Amino acid sequence: MKGIKIFSPATVANLACGFDVIGLALDFPKDEIFLYKSNNPGIRIHRIHRSSSLPNDPMKNSAFVALQSLLKKYKQRQKFDEKEKIGFEIELIKNILPGSGIGSSAASAAGVVYGANILLGNPFSAIQLIRFAMEGERIASGTAHADNVAPAIMGGVTLIRSYKPLDITKLHTPNKLWVSIIHPQIEVKTSDAREILKQKILMTDAIRQWGNVGALVAGLYREDYELISRSLEDVIVEPIRAMLIPSFYELQVRCKEIGALGGGISGSGPSVFMLSKGNYTAKKVTEVMNRVYSPLQVDYKTYTSPINSQGIKWTQIL
Repeated sequence: MKGIKIFSPATVANLACGFDVIGLALDFPKDEIFLYKSNNPGIRIHRIHRSSSLPNDPMKNSAFVALQSLLKKYKQRQKFDEKEKIGFEIELIKNILPGSGIGSSAASAAGVVYGANILLGNPFSAIQLIRFAMEGERIASGTAHADNVAPAIMGGVTLIRSYKPLDITKLHTPNKLWVSIIHPQIEVKTSDAREILKQKILMTDAIRQWGNVGALVAGLYREDYELISRSLEDVIVEPIRAMLIPSFYELQVRCKEIGALGGGISGSGPSVFMLSKGNYTAKKVTEVMNRVYSPLQVDYKTYTSPINSQGIKWTQIL
């Protein structure tokens, strides 16, 4: 196989109470990536469509850095003969807007390493691919977090038990769980959103947060939507980051009034997500999001999506 087309999904990280440890994959939107194996050494990004804000310097591009990490490990593992030439050519179609808070950099990083692994004959495990993609996230946000790239690669809802060593499990996902998202067209840099966080937290807040994480996992496995709803509470990160997002608390209140289970800030923002039971309620929640934001002088996009249980998808093109 010489080339592959990849569909790499948007993701929601943190899921309210699960800062840096829980994330889920969306069915929509998705990035499209064309990846070609080449006899010319190195990695080349030929073109990036629908995004003028991504850096021209490849060493600041999450896809380039993630794939570079994979290629370096592949050469080491295969005791690669430097006389042999291997490289990759990339074309990105960015349907997930950079800076949206729904895993734009993660989709690029996860998509290229997933595709390269297939073109190389699948030498790496999912956990190894996540490690490579995390290097792309390090460049994009300053931190090698996995709560976006893990669900992108594994699909569904994922839980990161540990970063050292990296230990990730895929959780059960109720098939009636849907996601509504609103993306205000304002800039919230992940690095900036991390800098404003407190370095110390109260023990009482930590205990409450741990309880919510445990209950959320239990609610997913039991398909207990009421328990899921009660668990979607963030007492540590959200109170600080909410000030960055216009009408955040109004969104929460009005969406829950119409039937949303609950939600919060997607990743570092500015997108806000809400979970609902069923497509009908999720669409009503999205309509409420539109009504809240339509009077504001802020451009925005909305999405309604089921949870993507598969993660990255691909088709052979050559």
